Amino acid sequence: PFARPDTACVWALGCGPHYEYAIEEFCLAKFRLDMQELDQGHWCSWEDTVELYGELTNCTYLVALKMDCFWPNLLVDDFFIRVHKTYFHNCSLSGRLLRDPPNRILGPFIAMPILVTLLVTALVVWRSKRSEGIV
Repeated sequence: PFARPDTACVWALGCGPHYEYAIEEFCLAKFRLDMQELDQGHWCSWEDTVELYGELTNCTYLVALKMDCFWPNLLVDDFFIRVHKTYFHNCSLSGRLLRDPPNRILGPFIAMPILVTLLVTALVVWRSKRSEGIV
């Protein structure tokens, strides 16, 4: 009625090395080929990778079902951490590459505060000189 301890651990991990081998050979192999076809500059674009990533996720789930494994499990978690470290390590949390906006957009955000500061300073100096003669 009770499972052996080593069997229980294998189930908790999600079927052990056979499951890990299966998702590496079937799921990751296809994902790797799909990502090689995609320009590396598009790896951080969620629109370009969402379908491939969904297929990878679904593949790990289907393999788990066929092997009577729990899903998700610790092996799947470790698998996806390795996938992210390999393919998405330079991506931000939003899925977009972080970079400065073009100068035509960034320029006004820099110039306006400088101009306003100079204008207010000139106005304060002008008002202070004007009020000196009135008193």
